[in-house]
Amino acid sequence: MEKSDRGIVVKKAANKGPTAELSERRPLPKGNPQDSTTHHAQKWARVHQGIARIREFVKRNPKEKLTTLLHHINVDSLKAAYLALKRDASPGVDGMTWKAYGADLDHRIEDLCTRVHRGTFRATPSRRVNIPKPDGGTRPLGIAALEDKIVQTAMVRCILEPIYEMEFCGFSYGFRPGRNAHDGLDALAYVIERRKVNYVVDADIRKFFDEVDQEWLMRFLRHRIGDERVLRLIMKFLKAGVMEDGSWRESEQGTPQGAVISPILANLYLHYVLDLWFKSQRKSQNIGGESYMVRYADDFVVCFQYKEAAERFLRDLRKRLEKFGLRLHPVKTRLIEFGRFAEGDRKKRGDSSPKTFDFLGFTHYCRKTRKGRFGLGRKPIAKRMARFVKRMYTKLRQRMHQPVHETGKWLGQVLNGWLNYYAVPWSMQSLKRCYKRLTWVWMRVLRQRSQRDRTTWKQLDTLIERYWPKLTIRHDWPARRFTVMHANATQGRSRMR
Repeated sequence: MEKSDRGIVVKKAANKGPTAELSERRPLPKGNPQDSTTHHAQKWARVHQGIARIREFVKRNPKEKLTTLLHHINVDSLKAAYLALKRDASPGVDGMTWKAYGADLDHRIEDLCTRVHRGTFRATPSRRVNIPKPDGGTRPLGIAALEDKIVQTAMVRCILEPIYEMEFCGFSYGFRPGRNAHDGLDALAYVIERRKVNYVVDADIRKFFDEVDQEWLMRFLRHRIGDERVLRLIMKFLKAGVMEDGSWRESEQGTPQGAVISPILANLYLHYVLDLWFKSQRKSQNIGGESYMVRYADDFVVCFQYKEAAERFLRDLRKRLEKFGLRLHPVKTRLIEFGRFAEGDRKKRGDSSPKTFDFLGFTHYCRKTRKGRFGLGRKPIAKRMARFVKRMYTKLRQRMHQPVHETGKWLGQVLNGWLNYYAVPWSMQSLKRCYKRLTWVWMRVLRQRSQRDRTTWKQLDTLIERYWPKLTIRHDWPARRFTVMHANATQGRSRMR
């Protein structure tokens, strides 16, 4: 490609003033960009220009590999990654805390950057912690060492996110910048209420983070990343292993659940295994009628127009996941009749009301609007709400002898965060029930402080009115919010495609 000629600029001004006739603009200085992506002052918030260049390359060359990437992990990006970490996070195997590492930050960061570029950096095994699950099992989490967190954060921000955020599908919402669980819930509500949906496949992958095939994961990474130094660094984190009860165990499969790099690797794995396969199935007309998917990490819901298409998809999905070492959960994965015609069709057959399904902490059910039309109802899952009340009772018992006003203020802050997530339309009855249970629990704890305690319900109501947040719906209607946020996508071609 040859260079373009410099623009020809007229020297004579316009005859009737600049408002009537506009002369040509002068060309920009050669080699200087029009808009700078960095701040004029030196500060920590300055933007890494390499991130923008990676995005442009990925967008411009959708099938080419990026062969030189490790230089984006430098002293500045490592310092920014250190400052982005949580100050009070639990230390890993090395016992290093955020505050202790920052005592000699410049020297430590320079040494870390040198070791990363020389290839002498060694990933430290994660400290394994087993968290009990509601179903009786345990969820293993790994607490990484501080330097591992710094390198992983820099790699995610400067390399992996700029590449794969341009690749991921629009119906993937889990652990992505600028997206949250309510965005996925809004998309699902919009599909169910505004599209031809009669059947829903509520799917869950069993022990996904523990059963990810590392060989397949590295193959998927090589589709876009050609820098072997970056690939070796990722493999070090995958093969670092875990420390549990004083013994080291190698991790031959899975991703280090709880690590900074784990969410984007999980999204990458499901992008090639599930998302692209679903789009190809729909494009090749293997799925009859309309079909839509909403995925948040390893939990996803697929909506269909016809039952035959849903059953065929579920059979093919099991075969597809088994090819890559994954399995569907036998209890949590099911096909249900759900949508605007579900209640009427089931009544004609003499069946009960349409079943419900759980997704992202909410129970979804079929409801009727005031005008008798179909609508999607959502409320907090009953088991989670009971677990929340039980946990609050345990915390209140621990704070039993603290001043009542401090406890009321603390409980109000907890409830405010809980309402920020669960206070959605058509959930007011569940929220009132939760408030009522918490009121009774708090009174019970106050009465247990002493045999002479004489706290009255009137006094407790005064404390609740002063410290607890008001019971109000804090989220707009999901279909309306989805339409406003994605106005261009909902006109013509749907964003769900």
